[in-house]
This record gives sequence, structure tokens and C-alpha cells, in this order.
Amino acid sequence: MSLSQKEQKYFRKSYIQRLMKHKNKDYIKVITGIRRAGKSELLKQFQQELIKEGVLENEIVHLNFEDLANERFLDYRLLHEYILDKTQDDSQYYLFLDEIQLVEDFQKVINSLNLRENLDLYITGSNAHIFSGELSTLIAGRYVEIPVFPFSFKEFYDFLGGDKKESFQLYLEKGGLPYAIKIDDEQTYLDYVNGVVSTILIKDIMSRRKLTDSLLLESISKFLFSNIGNLITIKKISDTLTSQNRKTTSPTVESYVSGLLDSLIIHKVDRYDIWGKKYLQINSKFYVSDLAFKNVYLGKRRVNLGHDLENIVYLELLRRGYDVFIGNLHAQEIDFVAQKGDEKLYIQVAATVLDPATFEREIRPLKKLTMDNFPKLLLTLDDYSLGEDGINQVNVIDWLLDIK
Repeated sequence: MSLSQKEQKYFRKSYIQRLMKHKNKDYIKVITGIRRAGKSELLKQFQQELIKEGVLENEIVHLNFEDLANERFLDYRLLHEYILDKTQDDSQYYLFLDEIQLVEDFQKVINSLNLRENLDLYITGSNAHIFSGELSTLIAGRYVEIPVFPFSFKEFYDFLGGDKKESFQLYLEKGGLPYAIKIDDEQTYLDYVNGVVSTILIKDIMSRRKLTDSLLLESISKFLFSNIGNLITIKKISDTLTSQNRKTTSPTVESYVSGLLDSLIIHKVDRYDIWGKKYLQINSKFYVSDLAFKNVYLGKRRVNLGHDLENIVYLELLRRGYDVFIGNLHAQEIDFVAQKGDEKLYIQVAATVLDPATFEREIRPLKKLTMDNFPKLLLTLDDYSLGEDGINQVNVIDWLLDIK
């Protein structure tokens, strides 16, 4: 099925269920995620579900601060006055404040509104540190964060249908930005994704953090996009750029990388010494929030399929609620150690292990995990599922689709 044949909105059931679970609870619901991950559309879908349950339309107040019509409400005093005027009586109101970080001193509004018993408050933001500083102190313990990601492959496949292998190839190429996957024209698609990246770099990073060197930020972004899945230090980035006649310093690079992390376009994964049970201070890996950004920003060049698969698996683990780090065990690396409560999962990712030497190399670190009985997975694109020494080899497409 062509992308243009799917014009309807995809109902993001798993996120709606999570929001419903928290409805009318006495804490703030914070929806975070990269720009164009679908946060605003999710709020609209949730509001429609509220109406189906009997909530009146005038009991729903929704302000998107990227809409020029709401520019006056970027003044927190006017915003607070407007909301109080709209919610004067004792009815139960549902308040949605979209991209709240654009409102100067928004913390004051949130803290005040949180005192109102008849307001069920939902806010969205495109910044990882939306609750840094004063607000984190003011509402500590009184909010729940719901991270929203671009389409998972399961959502992508449910949306488009067709052959799952063909769909996965398209997912590798186009990523999961909800609007972008509906664009058939290549140039329009490139323009759209480039526009999203430019907005993130300029508005969410340069302006917010008052950075001045846009070319340096672009160079660092390209370096990280080119090296997803590789062990990296800030010094390595600085040295590489300097060798390319782009002289800079490690503290400067660290500031710009911090901005990229805050904007959620890049995720950092630290290493963890499984035997010593401690985090390691040097060498981390970075993954991009959606492969569309990497593919468009770097152009059509040869890709490392294994690292792209790692990127997809990492994001899927986050979607499934895991905390993720890179395992280090006796100088052997395990791609991902994922933990959720008392549950733990060890994962190796490879494009193929048809070659016996590759298979042995990939399972060697997992075979050293003799101290526990947590599941150990080898995820590949190979068409079969095998196992050895308690290690299950599973097709990554089936794993992403949750096919048992």
C-alpha cells in the first residue's frame, strides 16, 4: 500500500490507555518527546476519548503555544488569567498546555494551577529538562512523565500493512515520524525532515541555550549521526573536529552535546560494569531519536545496518519502559542490558550471524553471564530462531512486532 493511500490518523492506542489510566488522578501528566513525534495529535485523540466518556467540550481547555493565535499567552500572567476565567465554576475541567516550555516562567502557572482541585492538568514539552530547576522542587512527587516516541515499527506496520519485510525496509529508510511517513514525494519528504531538524537545532538548542556557533552545532550533530552505536567521548568529538580544521575545545563540545540531549534528538547510553556493578565514566554510545534524522541529514551514503538495528532496538526498549545501558563484562561488550523493576534482559544485535565466526563472536559475551538466569536474546534479520546455552536467537522484525 502506498503511503498516500493512508490519510487517516493512526490511533495510538497504547499511549491513550496510559493517559486513561492517569485520568483524574491528583498529579500532573507530563507528555515529553521530540518535535513531531505526535504529541499534539495524541492530545486530540485523548480529548475525543474523553468526550466519548461524557466530558463536555467546554470542559476541555487546550492551548498550543506554537500556534500564533495563542502568542499573547506566552506571558504567564495572561495565561493564568485566561485559564482561571475559563474554569470558574466547580465543574471538572481537563487542561492541556502544549509545548509549555515556550511560556516564560511557565513554572509559576503550573504550580498555581496545580492547587485547583477541579483541574486535571496535562502538559507537553520538547525538552528533556522541562522540569529542571524551580519546578522540579515545586511539584516533586506530584507528576508522572509519559514519554512519546515516533512510530515504533509495530505502529508503522499496523498503519501501512503489507509484507512485513518490505515494511521494515521502508521503516529503515523513512523512520517513524507520523507525518513524514505519509509523504510519497521524495523531495517533499526531505524538505519536511530537514525542516524539523533545523527547528530543533535553532529553536530548541541555539535559542534556548544561547549558543552562537550554528556551524559547530551542525558539525557535532553530523558526527553523532555518523557514529550511532560507536563508543564515543567528548574529547574524541573535539579531536576529530579539530583534525578537520574545525578547532574547538572539549568544554565547548560538551555544552553543544548537552543541548542535543536536552532537545531529545539524541540519546546517550552509558556503560555499566556488570561484574563490578558500577557505571563506567568514559565511552558512551549515542542513538538518534528517529532514523529519519540521520538518513536525511547525512544523505544517501552507505549505512551500517547493524548500528541502525541497534538504534531501533534501543528505542523499542525505551518504549517498553526499560532503563537501558551498555553491558561490560570482563572486557566483553553486551549491546544492551535492559532493566524494569526486578526484570532484566540482555540483548545482542546483529544484521546476520549466518557466518559461524560471527555467531560465536556475538554470543560469547552472553555465554559469560553465568551469574543469573535472566533472558538473553540475540536479535538478527535472519529468518530463523535458534538457541544455544540458554541464548535465544530471534528475528528482530518478529521481536519488534511482538510475534511469539
